Amino acid sequence: MTDASAESAGPNEDVANGQATIQDPTGLHARPAVKLTKLAKAYDSTVEIRAGKDGKWVNAKSPNAVMKLKAGSGEILFVRAEGVHADEAVRALVSLIERDFDAE
Repeated sequence: MTDASAESAGPNEDVANGQATIQDPTGLHARPAVKLTKLAKAYDSTVEIRAGKDGKWVNAKSPNAVMKLKAGSGEILFVRAEGVHADEAVRALVSLIERDFDAE
């Protein structure tokens, strides 16, 4: 079961938050981390991600920072973005996580 959501902070604010649960048994390893960062870079927003409620926020556009999260299977990834495309960025990243990073 995926726990996913993406919600905007308000109609006039360019801030968005979302979350989704990692489904891959090996967690957030190199390939999914690269997919996530590539997608984050496609948006003209500041995008950050953290693993778990108490995790440290890291730059979602940095493959190294994302891999250092060492997020395991079943862990919730929280996504937040600020900027022109914040809502769109969060929705896209949450969707990618829900789709198990488009694993083949």
